Order: sequence, then C-alpha cells, then structure tokens
Amino acid sequence: MNNVFPYRLYLVISEDACNGQPLNKVAEMAILGGVDIIQLREKFDTSEVFLKKAMSLQEVLYKYNVPLIINDNLDVARRSKAYGIHVGNSDLPPTVIREGWPECQCLGYSIEYLKQLISKETLVSDYLGISPIFDTLTKRDTVTQWGLAGLRQIRGITDKPLVAIGNMNAQNAYDVMKAGADCLAVVSAICGAADPEKAAGEIRGNIERAL
Repeated sequence: MNNVFPYRLYLVISEDACNGQPLNKVAEMAILGGVDIIQLREKFDTSEVFLKKAMSLQEVLYKYNVPLIINDNLDVARRSKAYGIHVGNSDLPPTVIREGWPECQCLGYSIEYLKQLISKETLVSDYLGISPIFDTLTKRDTVTQWGLAGLRQIRGITDKPLVAIGNMNAQNAYDVMKAGADCLAVVSAICGAADPEKAAGEIRGNIERAL
C-alpha cells in the first residue's frame, strides 16, 4: 500500500451529518472507536467558515495524531495545514493541485468512470475514492454505482489504495474489504449514530476481520 495512505477507517464529517451533535465531539468519539483519518466536507460554507471549522477540528486531531483531509477547497487545505485534500471528477484537477500546493502530502481523487484510471489525474493521486459503492442519500451527484463487482474490477486495474464510499456500514464492511478496498469511508453510519464510538468500533472490527 502507498506509504502516505496506510489508513483503514476514514470518516467524512460535516456539521449537517452530525444531526445536532457537536462536530468535534463526534470526531473524537469516532477516533476512539477506530477512525484513523478524517475528511472535513462542508460544501456550502464560505471559505472562512470552513477554515474556522477546520482549525477547530485540527485541535482534536493533533491530540490523537489523526490526519485531516479537506474536501475540495485548496485554500482551506493550505491554510489549515491539512495532511491533504480530496477532489472529485468535476473539481480542481489533481495535476493543478500538485502545481499549486507542492507540499500536499496526500491527494485523493474520486473515480466515477473506468477511463479515469488511465488518466494523468489518477497518476498523480495518492489514493482513489470509489464512489458510491452503494446508493446513498449523502451524495446524490454521482454517476456510477459501482457495487462489489465494480470494485473488484477496479482492483484488478490499479494498485493505488482504494477508499470505498457510499452507504458503508458494519453490515457490509467485511464484504467491501474482501472485494478489494483498502479503506472504508463512512459518513452517516458514524456521524448519525447515537454512539459514534460504538458505531466506529463495530465497523473497524469488521474491517480487521477482512484483512
């Protein structure tokens, strides 16, 4: 596995996803349950509000040595001293990010079409987000629902670390990992849980069983 991406349980968090619970509290509980990397995704915030949340979240993450990934905002990623950034097929291209932020330690790129796998954007990315594996209400602007068969197909084409996202939970974690994922990205099953630590722990346990 790429040495800049040894992670197994990836939390994608936003204030809305936390259903009224404090974002930093949810993040900390998730870390205690087994989350080892966190992406802050605030699509509708101004950059300044997004940055304020990122800096506040960093205070929690530094305590546990958990890296921060920023979703699709290069300015916030740089100013918050994030570990990296994640972008989609219609966002700022990875090649442009590499030029504009050479210090970026970890660059993630979402895959929606198989042809992306042989592009220069994939080549410069550190990990690939396979999105969605299963339909989800969290993200409605996607093109392909990959399923386990699609994930296996991608695993056979690339040796890049694969992060599976899209309705990931404790029930399907084992099967998704066995299908070729290196890491699971989770939103609702942790952020929306009454006990985020317990929810993360159950998912992490099934990830470890599949390794």
